[in-house]
Amino acid sequence: MEDEAEQLTELLARDLDGGFTELVRVHARAVHLFLLRVTGSAAEADDLGQDTFLRAYTALQGYSGARRRELRPRAWLLTIAANVWRNHVRTSMRRPVSAMRVEDAEDMWSDARPGPEERASTAEDRDRLVAALSELPEIHRVPVVLRHVMGMSYAEVAQVQGCPVGTAKAQVSRGLGNLRRLLEPREAVRKEVAM
Repeated sequence: MEDEAEQLTELLARDLDGGFTELVRVHARAVHLFLLRVTGSAAEADDLGQDTFLRAYTALQGYSGARRRELRPRAWLLTIAANVWRNHVRTSMRRPVSAMRVEDAEDMWSDARPGPEERASTAEDRDRLVAALSELPEIHRVPVVLRHVMGMSYAEVAQVQGCPVGTAKAQVSRGLGNLRRLLEPREAVRKEVAM
């Protein structure tokens, strides 16, 4: 992975257009997945992903070859994606939040294409998790998605969030605690109904 990142940054330093094409090929899925999980909408994730790569290309045009070589492409792109999403949230505060479509929720949580039986048994849990995640405030939702969905280290989460590692750990911990609280009442009601 490290070697692949070095090859990519070297290509970016030598040939911006060719390197950028490779950057998109390697990291488009991660950017889309991150945006899908923080927005809850495939259409919004597509739009914000395009904006992310447009901003990345514009930024790279102003970077020297040496600066392009020093990039950590995945963390750098996810930082841009997080900022694009935050800007989008700020500008759309006046519009009501739309309910997530079921097909968006299914796409969000299943990369391994389970069979019909498995889908039926996990669809309700997945919908509940997606809904609970969308209820988290931004300060907790983004770090939780970065750490537990994108699989980033705490150091990478801290880099994307622009904060110390300890703060990133605290944000993830609080986000997970809030997720548990959001999901627990529903579990208690489900157990009572089953009795």
